Amino acid sequence: MNGISRPIDTYGELTFSLKVMRNYLSQSACHSLSSTICQGHPLDPAIADEVADAMKTWAMEMGATHYTHWFQPLTGATAEKHDSFLSPDHEGGVVAEFSGKALIQGEPDASSFPSGGLRATFEARGYTAWDPTSPAFIKREGERATLCIPTAFCGYHGEALGKKAPLLRSMAALSEQVCRLAHLFGIETDGKRARATLGVEQEYFLIDKRFHDQRLDLIQTGRTLFGRSPAKHQQMDDHYFGAIKPRVMAFMQELDEELWRLAIPSTTRHNEVSPAQFELACVFEELNLAVDHNMILMQVLRDVADRHGFACLMHEKPFAGVNGSGKHNNWSVDGPDGKNWLKPGDNPRENAKFLAIICAIMKGVDENAGLLRASVASAGNDHRLGANEAPPAILSIFLGDELCEIIEQLESGAAGSARNKDVIEIGVSSLPPLPRDTTDRNRTSPFAFCGRKFEFRAVGSSMNCAGSNIVLNTIIASAVSDMCDEIETEMKGGRDFNEALQDCLRAIVTKHKRILFNGDNYTAEWKAEAAARGLPDLVSTPEALESICSERSVVLFEKFKVLSRRELEARYEVYEEAYRTTVQIEAELAVQMARTMIAPAALEYEGQLADSLTAVAEATSGAIPPVKRRLLARVAQASAQLLEAVETLEAAIEVEDAGAKLNGMLALRVAADELEGLVPAELWPLPTYAEMLFMM
Repeated sequence: MNGISRPIDTYGELTFSLKVMRNYLSQSACHSLSSTICQGHPLDPAIADEVADAMKTWAMEMGATHYTHWFQPLTGATAEKHDSFLSPDHEGGVVAEFSGKALIQGEPDASSFPSGGLRATFEARGYTAWDPTSPAFIKREGERATLCIPTAFCGYHGEALGKKAPLLRSMAALSEQVCRLAHLFGIETDGKRARATLGVEQEYFLIDKRFHDQRLDLIQTGRTLFGRSPAKHQQMDDHYFGAIKPRVMAFMQELDEELWRLAIPSTTRHNEVSPAQFELACVFEELNLAVDHNMILMQVLRDVADRHGFACLMHEKPFAGVNGSGKHNNWSVDGPDGKNWLKPGDNPRENAKFLAIICAIMKGVDENAGLLRASVASAGNDHRLGANEAPPAILSIFLGDELCEIIEQLESGAAGSARNKDVIEIGVSSLPPLPRDTTDRNRTSPFAFCGRKFEFRAVGSSMNCAGSNIVLNTIIASAVSDMCDEIETEMKGGRDFNEALQDCLRAIVTKHKRILFNGDNYTAEWKAEAAARGLPDLVSTPEALESICSERSVVLFEKFKVLSRRELEARYEVYEEAYRTTVQIEAELAVQMARTMIAPAALEYEGQLADSLTAVAEATSGAIPPVKRRLLARVAQASAQLLEAVETLEAAIEVEDAGAKLNGMLALRVAADELEGLVPAELWPLPTYAEMLFMM
């Protein structure tokens, strides 16, 4: 091992972590910043200059010449504007400078980022505010290095122009309400906070870059607009958890090493269900940090893939007919007592805490199912939801049979036959033992309890998972707040806490148990049953986005100071425009590819067939076998259908009707895919599914 760096030695070397800070900051400054990062205490402005100088010194030792305030605008991606540490002096030389003021606040141009009307085009100013709870890191590109400082993106008047500010607000709201509930349980909360935690599973595809670069649809939209399913794809389930190919393993090894150097706790890697599909999972972290790490991870995925001759695809449905890719959002909450409140305990109080959070989640999801669906709405995710391992658009909660039995017993007040016959009373030892992840996972459920966490499976692979977690934190904070209001009122009237809690939880179960479903979410029977229960089925993004600006959503977000009415309306406009623009781009590109690539190939083959049959007829006095005539007829018919579909889609492009464009693209695809099965491989202009999914 001499001369070879070990991951255990290089882990986190590219992050300005607390461990690194101790070597660059005074003891008092390090202690102050540590309290901000770990306990959530306000940042002391007096240490800003010292922290900035330390960060600059460390970054330049790592080879950095520039710094950037790294932020997450409403595009769903990340953004950065680089500034040099170097400033000219009066003697013709330069000095390295980086002040506390420059660290705490930056000023990138905000005019070209989508804002939904929060910023006028002529008002360019936007601000980035340092988030000290997420460590600065070094981004390397070859021999070049840049110091990246995670920040929130805000407007001149404090409007949230990005994802981080409302995420931090939602985390604060959740912490406040969980601490309030903890206080009712008799838990010491002074100076403490509750923490939402997150573990992200990232799915993605790898294809050979030479195929990717021949597909305009992959280059411009991230998904294949055309492509005939190969005879074999994922039917045999032989790719899932199979042996990893050497070339992919080399990529995965370098990927892990790059992530570990950034202190991103990548832990699991494996083949996913579809050929060329893979998954990476990280250890649970504090939610805000986990979101930042996932955004960095997606960029590292692309960069490392490129170095290995791959293209990394993170569209939700890059290939029709096989699994799409999601981002499984594993959410949990630690109380101010430092314990995971989604972990059943060994005593009545711990179990009561567990049931209280379970009931709060039931209430929050049921009352805000449309809003939660809107948080994962996009043109790409519409192709994925409800197909091949992805959950449907109907929001429901899977708890498993044992936990559902406990919930039913809680409602009725008496244990069922499967357990002891004691009466269930919150806070009393007769409460039966609660299950510890003893139920199999339900892969069709959008929101499933998996033991110590809830897995929200509907988040799309390319998405910034801040959006769904902003909603999750806020709706659960609201549910806990309502519970505390009720219990506190009862206790002021002289009732015992345990009795008040039990009545509160029983009422929640009675009202919101309709959101629970343990069966197959794909079946037509569940769709009908969900409708009978009154659960929303928001199949398309335009339907789902309406929930963002509902009066209920406005009241919810404003009550907890997460998003204002204006900020919500802006987000609706941004996401709705992104949906329309995506569909428009795909439709225009489909027409272009059909006219300039697919139709010429089809017509050339049709001409070759016609010439061949004419030559055969001349040589055989017209005795052409019917099977040959039928082949020409099939090609001619499919070519005509293609051209007619092009004209129909061209007409749809001219009107504001996304549904017409989507239907037009589907009809065009059907004709093109039929032709792919007829035109000789040497004439077909696009790499096929078989090539892209299997040749690597």
